[in-house]
Amino acid sequence: MSVWLPTAPCTPGACVEPTGSATAVPRAVLRLAAVTLLMLAGVLLSPLGRHLPTGLVRRWSRAVVRAAGVRVRITGGAAPTGGLLLVANHISWLDIPLLAAVRPARMLAKTEIRQWPVAGPLAARGGVLFIDRDRLRALPDTVARIAQVLRDGQAVAVFPEGSTWCGRAQGTFRRAVFQAALDAGVPVQPVRLRYRIAGGTATTAPAFVGEDTLLASLWRVASARGVVAEVEVRDAIAPGTHPDRRSLARAAQPVTPGSGDGRDGICGPQNSGR
Repeated sequence: MSVWLPTAPCTPGACVEPTGSATAVPRAVLRLAAVTLLMLAGVLLSPLGRHLPTGLVRRWSRAVVRAAGVRVRITGGAAPTGGLLLVANHISWLDIPLLAAVRPARMLAKTEIRQWPVAGPLAARGGVLFIDRDRLRALPDTVARIAQVLRDGQAVAVFPEGSTWCGRAQGTFRRAVFQAALDAGVPVQPVRLRYRIAGGTATTAPAFVGEDTLLASLWRVASARGVVAEVEVRDAIAPGTHPDRRSLARAAQPVTPGSGDGRDGICGPQNSGR
């Protein structure tokens, strides 16, 4: 097993709720068209990179999520400026623009994303730090590269679980990336992501898990009704408050009732994860 590719028990068939109906098709098509147009606009603007105003990037990120039919609710304070490690639990492809809505950052992502249509070119031009999760030997260099970016005063966004979960349960934050924050002497900003129906019930419809395809997940989100993305910006963890990466990762980990490795029956059968 790769250090960057832990196992998640969630599968689309066992964990993810079906959405939509025949009457939802026109609405879903319009939503996907709007998302595509916004992503293309992002590709065109991405060469400007860090020269883009952060307020514009935040508004664009929220617009992508809203165009997919998902309302955004952000609670908590503002993320610190300067070098910052932004960490969150991982459920959906929607998590990426949601973190950018909190604070624009360079994303740490798997190399396979380079091949995604539209999103791949956008990620490459936007300064994404790509990692080869199957090469354990590359881990020290990856941590060193992240630490240098943090020392340069930039933010790096990471999903330390290393795999998407359906939202009913969650994985454990892996420790390696927190070493970069320790080495650079920068704060860690934990963010907790949840998806609910407008009435307050948790939903797994936005989850992107197991052997799910990006197109299937996009369609499921676009055809859903009343989905709300809840983004909880927790208190930042100041540098020097934790002696090692183990305790730092534990402090940043959001605690969710029923969270764990999926063996409590919350999730489906064991699966290769994402």
